[in-house]
Amino acid sequence: MIVVEHDEDTMRLADEVIEIGPGAGSQGGAILFQGSPAELMRTEARQSVSGPFLARTRRVEKAGKTKKPTDGFLTVREPREHNLKGDDAKFPVGLLTVVTGVSGSGKSTLVNDVLATAAAKKLNGAKAVAGVHRSIENLDFFEKLVQVDQSPIGRSPRSNPATYTKLLDALRNLYAQVPLAKVRGYQASRFSFNVRGGRCEKCQGDGAIKLDMQFMANAYAPCPSCEGKRFNRETLEVLFHGHSIADVLDMTVGDAMQLFRNIPKVMDKLETLAAVGLGYLKLGQSATTLSGGEAQRLKLSLELSKRQQGDVLYILDEPTTGLHWLDIQNLMDLLFKLRDAGNTVIVIEHNLDVVNLADWIIDLGPGGGSAGGEIIYAGGREGIEAVERSLTGTALRRWAEPLPAS
Repeated sequence: MIVVEHDEDTMRLADEVIEIGPGAGSQGGAILFQGSPAELMRTEARQSVSGPFLARTRRVEKAGKTKKPTDGFLTVREPREHNLKGDDAKFPVGLLTVVTGVSGSGKSTLVNDVLATAAAKKLNGAKAVAGVHRSIENLDFFEKLVQVDQSPIGRSPRSNPATYTKLLDALRNLYAQVPLAKVRGYQASRFSFNVRGGRCEKCQGDGAIKLDMQFMANAYAPCPSCEGKRFNRETLEVLFHGHSIADVLDMTVGDAMQLFRNIPKVMDKLETLAAVGLGYLKLGQSATTLSGGEAQRLKLSLELSKRQQGDVLYILDEPTTGLHWLDIQNLMDLLFKLRDAGNTVIVIEHNLDVVNLADWIIDLGPGGGSAGGEIIYAGGREGIEAVERSLTGTALRRWAEPLPAS
């Protein structure tokens, strides 16, 4: 049996562990370690990234200080949807709250079905009806709701990091200012693969031709006319420091930062992508090839690139699914940046590294289904381990203890 997994307990129980890295994308691909979990935890091989985390000699750390509630609470009164028992749920404004508990304890019902649905209706004009509750207090503190999940940012080769983050808009404007583009009268639209003029018409700017596989999923082959470059020959003749727009889309974020280091409007977008740990991604990489974690961080990078007013309610549902410890570190750094800008962040999560860093914890349970739906604990990290009914508190207490010598 071969399992692709980051979960700490699963890794420890494995007979054999293969670690690949050291980074992601073009920075990865090397086998760093192969052997037993015990060997991985005590290995002297410095190239191992997972070993120190598995041995608990390295932890996901908090960027900034833990904050206490000072600006009031966003309060859900008497939620009774599905298995919820009607306990008032209070989320501190301006803090990072983690909602945890065993599977089926009511986390998603409380946060998604009740709070997020009601907030989306009031703040974003959505039409869905929230789950059963009496009222929600202090939604007026917020200007909008942003829900960040691991769903794809697009389902066709046309969607990519550059288009999603609006980076391509800045690049198109830049290329329209190149002397050759001015001489030829090219506007910014010339450098878009979504409209006629500059794009390859054989593939209509996709860079690929869709192959209908009948009863199987569609497949894509590189366009024989533009060879995957998306643009026609005349457009590709316009160069910025020797690079066409297609060359730029084929660059990683890190490489593009070197090329555009003196172009602030482009660098702002690139620096945000690098800050979320996506420096290895190609700007034009198809959205269909991005993992859920990468899609999620792209969404967060788009939010970070906007001017922060400190009045946004962010809700994330199990954002660490499929993420390595280093990815979780990048994610938490981002979330605390959003918090420190004055926003309110609510995360549904089981991962103990994330629960450990929370400003505020709401633990539902004690069990799942009809045995759940109660708020077992609500407060800071320091108090949950003393709550006997909290399975999360018990798990955190064990997690915080040093591992026995092997």
